[in-house]
Amino acid sequence: MPRNVPLPSECAELDGLMRRHGDRARFRTLTRVDVGTRSLPLVAVEVGSDDERAPTMIVVGGVHGLERIGARVVLSYLRTVLEALRWDEPLRRSLEHARMLFVPVVNPGGIALGRRSNPRGVDLMRNAPTADSWESTPLVGGHRISARLPWYRGDEPGEVEPETRALLDVIGHHAFESERALSIDVHSGFGLQDRLWFPYARTRQPLPNLAELGHLFERFDATHPNHVYRVEPQAQAYTISGDLWDHLYDEYRRAQPSGVFLPLTLEMGSWTWVRKNLRQLTSREGPFNPKAPHRERRIRRRHFTLLDFLWRCVCSPAPWHAWTPQERAEAHQRAFARWYA
Repeated sequence: MPRNVPLPSECAELDGLMRRHGDRARFRTLTRVDVGTRSLPLVAVEVGSDDERAPTMIVVGGVHGLERIGARVVLSYLRTVLEALRWDEPLRRSLEHARMLFVPVVNPGGIALGRRSNPRGVDLMRNAPTADSWESTPLVGGHRISARLPWYRGDEPGEVEPETRALLDVIGHHAFESERALSIDVHSGFGLQDRLWFPYARTRQPLPNLAELGHLFERFDATHPNHVYRVEPQAQAYTISGDLWDHLYDEYRRAQPSGVFLPLTLEMGSWTWVRKNLRQLTSREGPFNPKAPHRERRIRRRHFTLLDFLWRCVCSPAPWHAWTPQERAEAHQRAFARWYA
C-alpha cells in the first residue's frame, strides 16, 4: 500500500507565498512528484521583467532532500523580495529591466522522505545528461552501481529524472537568451565554513569565464571585506560527474556565445551546528539542518547580504564591463593566481 507522508513544511510555506503574493510574481508548477499518496508540486517563481533577454538572477534550493535549510533560505529571501515589492520603489524599478527566478524546492519528494536523493534514489546533483568524468572522485563523485547507495547518478547515461528535466528546462528558458545571468544553488553539509563554489565540478581545469568570475569576487571582497565565505572552485573539494551547473554553464555558452552566465553554489558549513549541539546528529530532520530555532532564524537571514550583492551585480553592467584584451588577460591572471596557481 502507498504510504502516507506529511506535507513538507517547505511546500506549505511556498503555497502560502503563492496565496499571499500571487499578484506580484508568476508562480508555475513545472512538474509533480508522487510520494506515497501525495502528489507534490515542483514550483518556479518568476519576479520582474518577462523579456527573455533581461539580465537574470536564479536562486535554487532543496536539491538534496536532507538539506532542508537550503530551501528555507531561498524561501526566506523570496518572501523578503515579495514583501518589499509592496513599498520598495528602487526594487520595483530594477525589476522592470531585470528579473529573478526562484526554484525553492527542487526535490520535494526527497524532503518528504528525508532522503538526499529523490524518491527513486537518484542524486539530482549528479544526474545531468553528461558523460562520466575521468577525474571524478570515486563513489562520492557519482556512480551507476545501485540506487541503494548514495550519490547514484541513474541507470542510463543521458537519461534524467523529471525533477532534473524541469530544472534544466526552466533555467534554459529564462537564462539562455539573457545577456548576463547569475545563479546560486543553496546547500548545506560540508565543513565548518560557508563556501561559495563555482564550476567546474568535473575537472580541476579553470572555466572559460574565470576573468569575469574573478572580477566579480574582487568587487565582492572590496564591497564586503568582512564577509564569511571561502570562495573556491568546487573541484578543489572533490570532483563529480553529472553536475547540473557544469551542464547548464556549457549549454549557455553554446546558446549565448557573447553572454556570461556564472553559476555559484553556496555550501553552508553545517558541521559548525553539529559541534555546537551534538544532539543534532540524532535530529529527526538530520544533521544538515540547524536544530535550535534561534539558529535556524539566524541562518535564514545570514546570506541576504550575498544575495542582495548578486542582484545588484545582475542589474549593473560594471561587473560585466566590456573588456579590452589586456584588461581581460590581467583579470584572468589574477583569478588564476588566486585559485589555481
